[in-house]
Amino acid sequence: MAASEGVAGAGTTDIAELIRARVRDIADYPQPGVMFKDITPLLADGAALAAVVTALSTGHSGVDKVAGIEARGFILAASVAIQLGAGFVPVRKQGKLPGPTYAQSYDLEYGSATIEVHQDAFAPGERVLIVDDVLATGGTGAATVELVRKAGAEVAGIAVILELSFLDGQTRLPGVPIRSLLVV
Repeated sequence: MAASEGVAGAGTTDIAELIRARVRDIADYPQPGVMFKDITPLLADGAALAAVVTALSTGHSGVDKVAGIEARGFILAASVAIQLGAGFVPVRKQGKLPGPTYAQSYDLEYGSATIEVHQDAFAPGERVLIVDDVLATGGTGAATVELVRKAGAEVAGIAVILELSFLDGQTRLPGVPIRSLLVV
């Protein structure tokens, strides 16, 4: 589902336009043929960042933890967790967490990867919101959903700044509520 409410009285169109104006395309990064969506200009604008964090937080009451996917998801998820009064859990690339972990491999639009979460990151029955910058093929999101479920927690939803609809990532996340602030 797309965001139904913007921030501070701003509607969906306003937050979408704010994002569209501050996310730039970088051709052939990280490899030829990939059009990378760079959110660093958005992050550098304090008011825009605050608006996006508020929009990502909207409608997610009753969340116990917010999981942020490495690395841009960390920036957003920690702020969303603070707004929701929830804990923050980093979902990291393989080999980056010091304790016992659950691991999940997945394919993405330009290769494959494995992500991990600490085995004690979620308590059984906790409601977890997953936050990332972009939903592309859905591989990272689906892998994170599996990690949350392996720990016995419940996925409350996924919230992203930008969804690349032409990559059809939502099909890899059946039954998971998705809030995308801008769909392109």
